Amino acid sequence: MFTRIDHVGIACRDLEATIARYTAAFDLTVLGRETNEAQGVHEAMLVVADSATGRSCVQLLQPTRPDTPVGKFLETRGEGLHHVAYGVDDIVGSLSALRESGAELIDETPRHGFGGSAIAFIHPRSAGGVLTELVEAVRRS
Repeated sequence: MFTRIDHVGIACRDLEATIARYTAAFDLTVLGRETNEAQGVHEAMLVVADSATGRSCVQLLQPTRPDTPVGKFLETRGEGLHHVAYGVDDIVGSLSALRESGAELIDETPRHGFGGSAIAFIHPRSAGGVLTELVEAVRRS
């Protein structure tokens, strides 16, 4: 089902400072930045590596408001690892297979993700305590 680790999501309070820290310390390049109002985050995607199977990235997430999922995460847990995202070739088929296997899905259908990707989350109770995201990337020609 999984084709790669697409990205790891890191919750932060100050996106600008965290971007500066990651680019300086780890020599990462900013792929892009977006505000996703539906999820209540300002986000930056930083490239770790490019390969034949796709990119691996670090996604930095700053909440737009304290009542968002990332805002609540920061309030209870502080800055740090928020989720792990895996690439899939067929997100609808992957969600169907997970549902059939008894996994608890947060998203029954895909929603909009970074760069136009399709994403869906699996509840941590079904993934060893880790919030898990599926990502079907936009096909590049």
